[in-house]
Amino acid sequence: MPNLHTIQLMDTHAGGDVSRIVTGGIDILPGATVREQMEYLRDDADGLRRLLLEEPYGIPEMSVDLLVPPSHPEAVAGYIIMEVMGYPIYSGSNTLCTATAVLESGIVPKQEGIQRFKLEAPAGLVQIEAKVHNGVVESVTCGGLPSYIDTYRDTIDVPGIGDVTYSIAYSGGFYALVDATELGFKLTRDEERALSECAYKIVEAIKAQRGFSHYTLGDVGPLPFLHFMGPEEKVTEGYIRSRSTTYVHPGVICRSTTGTGTSARLALMNYEGRLNIGDKLETVSLRETGFIGTFIGTHQEGAYQVVENTITGRSYVLSRSDIVINCDDPMVACGELHHILSDRHQPAALSLET
Repeated sequence: MPNLHTIQLMDTHAGGDVSRIVTGGIDILPGATVREQMEYLRDDADGLRRLLLEEPYGIPEMSVDLLVPPSHPEAVAGYIIMEVMGYPIYSGSNTLCTATAVLESGIVPKQEGIQRFKLEAPAGLVQIEAKVHNGVVESVTCGGLPSYIDTYRDTIDVPGIGDVTYSIAYSGGFYALVDATELGFKLTRDEERALSECAYKIVEAIKAQRGFSHYTLGDVGPLPFLHFMGPEEKVTEGYIRSRSTTYVHPGVICRSTTGTGTSARLALMNYEGRLNIGDKLETVSLRETGFIGTFIGTHQEGAYQVVENTITGRSYVLSRSDIVINCDDPMVACGELHHILSDRHQPAALSLET
């Protein structure tokens, strides 16, 4: 039955955001690095992303993480992140989920206490610290991407809304940061649709006016994210909690606050001179889930003071499954899939004995 194929998945979530970890069924991809393999999928084989995020297999609110062999000798596995907006080079929630999947699948055998290992994202090496108790992965801390403020408190006239003040941070993608209270939001779950509609208008207005360039990566595409910032509450000295909501263009409100959104907030707080080494920011989502960002330090990159940070959260395994891809199904577009599908049940070099 040449038109039937299977892909092995482990569905997980962190803070409510579902990440589908592809553990097998995909052939080795061209490319000497994880970044090059991601670019190959993006440019020549985008069908896998669309297959797993669209009907009949998925929904756009999910993310996909494809496990691939690492190119860096220090990494235990590589992973390629796929979302509705495309292929981000880094994601905090997806990294938390991938690290948990690597442990739960046995690629890295679980050990009691604190475990440390490295993953390879398209952005590069990521340090992972997992806390395991009674065989359960209770939390994962991952390195956040170096983050900085590109634009501070600019104003734009948004059709249907009026003047909106925003800052732009880079934390793995460019984020528009806006004050939720100024826009009339309390960041409660019943506002989800209104938040999405508001964010769509703001992002479209900013995209129409300008683009953004990373200091080393250059043009990384149009603005993909907006983060609504709620009021800050001082929990203890050096520990701030804030309601937050992240929007992914076009039209998706994340279930979690997102790791990169939390890193973007830390960059803004540092820019405003409000952080000391070791300070923590807990961002709380519409669904009352949270991530904790910790400020580690800064370094200078040209004109930018770049924030070093970590993100801590917890991921849960939802299911382990084989999905059947039937290329005779008119709802399944196999044109960009045939040359990457494999009969292997696990990516090469990711053996259980790793």
